[in-house]
Amino acid sequence: MSGHSKWSTIKRKKEKADAARGKMFTRLIKEITIAARHGGGDEETNPRLRSAILSAKAANMPHANIDKAIKRGTGELPGVSYEEVTYEGYGPGGAALLIQVMTDNKNRTVAELRHVLSRHGGSLGENGSVAWMFKKIGLITVPAASATEDELMVATLDAGAEDIELDEDVFRVETNPGSLEAVKTALEQNNIPYESAEIIMEPRNTLRVEGKSAESMIKLMDALEEHDDIQSVYSNFDIDDSVLESI
Repeated sequence: MSGHSKWSTIKRKKEKADAARGKMFTRLIKEITIAARHGGGDEETNPRLRSAILSAKAANMPHANIDKAIKRGTGELPGVSYEEVTYEGYGPGGAALLIQVMTDNKNRTVAELRHVLSRHGGSLGENGSVAWMFKKIGLITVPAASATEDELMVATLDAGAEDIELDEDVFRVETNPGSLEAVKTALEQNNIPYESAEIIMEPRNTLRVEGKSAESMIKLMDALEEHDDIQSVYSNFDIDDSVLESI
């Protein structure tokens, strides 16, 4: 892989094939709720909320669910109060982990997180132990069948796209976080559809993980993704495709 960890590609494929829509909806509802709480319920003036709503619509979430989540965030409807927390840690083979959580009970979540990590050969680290290994970027994925690289460059470079890379069946269009909305708008104006658009934590360098450690790493990532309180998991591991085929 060039410039990003193997997990970013694995996760995208898993999400596309994921039949457990309810779990996806739960994460999206949390994101909409907290985005509305912090930035208000108007998506035109709240880019984070607009992005969350677009993701929800892409996942075919009913409008009523979206509206209720917004109103819970703004206080118009009663609901659970979520807190955002980022935990840092290590996986098998020493791979770095950034785990973004939304929870209504930090004590419960951190205890469960420690259990999942220890069961799969990982551990929690101190604040700041691995965060420096990642950088925040805007990432838009565009189906390779939707446009050529030249068409993407013409449409997005002036809007703030910084890098365009083909990753199997999609183009990865990278931006700085502040330019994400402008690049999305440029794609829409040029009638170029995109699969996803989000702010992510990209590893600055990748770490090769092999053998049993690689197998354990994938199982750990799967277990973390299954946890209801975990919104996103980022790692810097890189592994052979043969490992994926053997699991």
